[in-house]
This record gives sequence, structure tokens and C-alpha cells, in this order.
Amino acid sequence: MSFLVSKIRNYLRYRETVQELSRLSNRDLDDLGISRSEIRRIARGNAL
Repeated sequence: MSFLVSKIRNYLRYRETVQELSRLSNRDLDDLGISRSEIRRIARGNAL
């Protein structure tokens, strides 16, 4: 049961990170050193 809860939490964290980074402008992302194409990879790393 805890494995399933952990997977759900990780997915929700991934989705939240993607949404937050996607809301940023290209300029804001550039200031952070992130390109728009990297958002999902960064979100996956954050969800672990």
C-alpha cells in the first residue's frame, strides 16, 4: 500500500513542478538556466 501512495505522491509532485515551471516566461526560465525543453526532465528529478 505504501508503495502505491509513494508513486502517487511522486506523480503529483512531478505534475506540480511541470505546471509551475511551464507558467514561467522564457526570460524567467533563462534566468534560472533552464530551457523549456528541460522542464519534464527537471520535474522527473524533483519527483524522486
